[in-house]
Amino acid sequence: MTPSPPFPESGGPESSEGNREAAFDSGRDAGTNAAALEEALEADEALFRAIAGWHAPILDRIMPSLSNAANKSVLWIGTASLLAVFGGKRGRWAAVEGLVAVGITSATANLAAKHLVNRPRPTSGVPEHRRLAQPESSSFPSGHTASAAAFSGVVGQEIPILYVPVTALASAVGFSRVYTGVHYPGDVLAGWALGRLIAGSVRTIWPGGWRAGGTPSDRPSRGN
Repeated sequence: MTPSPPFPESGGPESSEGNREAAFDSGRDAGTNAAALEEALEADEALFRAIAGWHAPILDRIMPSLSNAANKSVLWIGTASLLAVFGGKRGRWAAVEGLVAVGITSATANLAAKHLVNRPRPTSGVPEHRRLAQPESSSFPSGHTASAAAFSGVVGQEIPILYVPVTALASAVGFSRVYTGVHYPGDVLAGWALGRLIAGSVRTIWPGGWRAGGTPSDRPSRGN
């Protein structure tokens, strides 16, 4: 019986060559990713500088106040209060659902994401009269924008007639964070994506009967 040819040992020349090629490919991919990230950061900073160098007198007056109004989600708590008072059952449940989304989003952005990505705040070319004080937390992502996107994402879907105004208000909050010099545009985009993701998740798991302005007992039972 003819013996089978032996397999190459794991430490042979073929294995060493394969390991070198794998290491080279891994290093090349890492270098490509690092270069792409560097280009994205440079573009983000360039866009920030462009916004910092542009101004409109009316925005100089409005944007700092709007940005401050969104501190600690006061703007969204106030909006939810109006919905609860004047919006009937649907408005009340939209308010509750929206604030739940804000709470989850704020915790995710401020207690988790900002500790994972420690990005310095813009050093700023924003004029002093519209520049806000720099928070000490990481710049990435924008917590204000995340909360705005979460609240508007829930309320706009729950009460379609409010979709455009509440989304416009939330977008203005996001822009105000760049215009007043406390965030880069990329921080705002990341915050918006996070807020809308959580808004969609909250709407998915929120009790359907409550969303319709009823009670949990109004929901159809499974299998009927």
